Amino acid sequence: MAAKMPLNILKMKKMKQEGHPITMITAYDYPTAQLAEEAGVDMLLIGDSLGNVVLGYDSTIPVTIDDIVYHSRAVARGAGSTFIVADLPFMTYHGSIDETLKSVRRLMQEGHAHAIKLEGGAEIADTVKAIVQAGVPVIAHIGLTPQSVHQIGGYRIQGKDEKDAQRLLDDALALEAAGAFGIVLELVTEEAATTISQQLSIPTIGIGAGRGCDGQVLVFHDAVKYTSSYREKRFVKTYADVGNTIRAALQEYVNEVRSGAFPAEQHVFSGDQEALGSLYGAKRKVETQS
Repeated sequence: MAAKMPLNILKMKKMKQEGHPITMITAYDYPTAQLAEEAGVDMLLIGDSLGNVVLGYDSTIPVTIDDIVYHSRAVARGAGSTFIVADLPFMTYHGSIDETLKSVRRLMQEGHAHAIKLEGGAEIADTVKAIVQAGVPVIAHIGLTPQSVHQIGGYRIQGKDEKDAQRLLDDALALEAAGAFGIVLELVTEEAATTISQQLSIPTIGIGAGRGCDGQVLVFHDAVKYTSSYREKRFVKTYADVGNTIRAALQEYVNEVRSGAFPAEQHVFSGDQEALGSLYGAKRKVETQS
């Protein structure tokens, strides 16, 4: 398949201006990245959601910078022509700027990401500004911020009243002023997300934020039901059910091995019978003599 030209932050801003929606999906490994690139996805996100869907944690909080670097490197090998964004995980950007930039450097140099993402509003604007001034593209993330889920009281929809919607808009404007090239809006009311998208010159990427955003992002495992027991989410559309397909395939494999149906004749290799007979015959002769 012919290589495509990856997006950059200027092209994404132009896509917003021209009304071309931006597509983004999470990826955590080489084969998923390959398939997503072949499908024409604009951006791949190595999200700290890997804690939930890949590493088996009950939240994103245990995910480390080593985890993100490892998975980002695999994704970069699989999608060399796609714009790659890597998450800064929990508590890697709330200390000194020097410590934050060390984590950013690892994502860029070791993880081969093109940009980084971090959660928070106006309170992290100075951090965003410092990272951008260091030459690193930043996409921000407001609304439901999973790293702060315990502080905000669970997975609650954001922007439901005028005061909360104004808070989100103020956060978005502060992050744009700090130099973010885009903002992810998660679990935000459609009205608030549409207003924010209209007020910004940079793209918004929605997940559970309605139809007024400039693009959409989904978690890969949600989009294709790649899990053992899938919990339906109102803001997610599933496009396949690979979990049941994989389970059925593996069950068939187990059954065929146990019944002797696999491997069958077409799965085995045969050698030159005369040569093999001579070889094994010679071996037996030596063993008899000894």
